[in-house]
Amino acid sequence: MAVRALQPIREKLARAQTAFFRAADAISAEKWDNCPGLNEWSAAELVAHLVVVERGVITRVDQLTQKSPLPVPFPKRMHLPLWLVEARVIRRKSPVPLDPCLMAEKEAMLGRLRGVRERTLAFISETEGRDLSVYCWRHPFLGMLNTYEWMEMIAAHQLRHTKQVREIGAKLSRKL
Repeated sequence: MAVRALQPIREKLARAQTAFFRAADAISAEKWDNCPGLNEWSAAELVAHLVVVERGVITRVDQLTQKSPLPVPFPKRMHLPLWLVEARVIRRKSPVPLDPCLMAEKEAMLGRLRGVRERTLAFISETEGRDLSVYCWRHPFLGMLNTYEWMEMIAAHQLRHTKQVREIGAKLSRKL
């Protein structure tokens, strides 16, 4: 993949992070770990989820790229479009369990989220000269994604949850 083709991924990751932090700003530190309804995540749980998922993706891709890529036949490389993640039209229960150790005060959790994104961007920069499109693994809902699609999925996933954190903020503001 050409170096300039990485810039749209970096930009989408930056846009997603900015939008998420704006939405999170609307939730006070006092209400950070309040659940807006039955069986609904708090903003804190949502951030913990984002950290676990992004950290997991970066750990996996880092491990995969240390080895020779395994060939994936074209038909198996087919996947659902990434816009489905961002659109949030299909509600899914996360297959990734929450890590209670990640629960903390609002600023500490947002700092962790910034840190994992810095690691993602560092990985993209560190591997810029390599073609990582040959490294693939299966997403539990979308299907087989290559490394660059996983990076885009991280941004789409965060944008999906930006909508959710806005909903949480709106519900919590109605609960006085």
